[in-house]
Amino acid sequence: MASSTAFWSFALVVGLLTLTPGLDTALILRTAALGRRTRAWGVVLGIQTGTLIWGALTSLGVTALLTASHLAYEILRWAGAAYLLWMAGRMIAETFRHRGADAGAGGEVEVGGADTLASGWRQGTLTNLLNPKVGVFYVAVLPQFIPAEAPHFASGLALTSVHVVLGMVWSTVLIASASALGTWLRGARARRVLDRVTGTVIGAFAVRLAVSD
Repeated sequence: MASSTAFWSFALVVGLLTLTPGLDTALILRTAALGRRTRAWGVVLGIQTGTLIWGALTSLGVTALLTASHLAYEILRWAGAAYLLWMAGRMIAETFRHRGADAGAGGEVEVGGADTLASGWRQGTLTNLLNPKVGVFYVAVLPQFIPAEAPHFASGLALTSVHVVLGMVWSTVLIASASALGTWLRGARARRVLDRVTGTVIGAFAVRLAVSD
């Protein structure tokens, strides 16, 4: 496969993947809709950091262990499911914990963590790296787009960078869209509904990850 053909073919595949609603989309939208733009960008950077790490490990052949070793995949799968369930449970529980405080705070209450780049980055990175399906996707897809004559590691990172750039562009659209509704969504009742819906979605992803083969 020629380098230019590989580039555009991979861009099409990961572009469609990026546009498909999933866990990353839910996390970014929820964070941005609550008015935490700094944290939302931290989440985005964390997710893309995880993507770069998966791409680098795949290019080195390390993530092939996930498909070769059932134990390695199971450990990462259960760790990811546990983390997502913890995040979903905490998100939903906080909406009930702060419900009584809403009336005394004029309808505004801080739910969902500090609005810092570092906290968002940690959340985004953990969410991405503890999802073994991302690693399996890269093991299955990335090598097919690396030309035989090209340096494997450098080409793998270059293709992964395409995925990162597309993810950043789409995340910009998501954050802008969520911010446009921010005034309404930052009301106490709307925030509770948003957190419960998002927590339920993340919990569903966790259950799906835990029971999937």
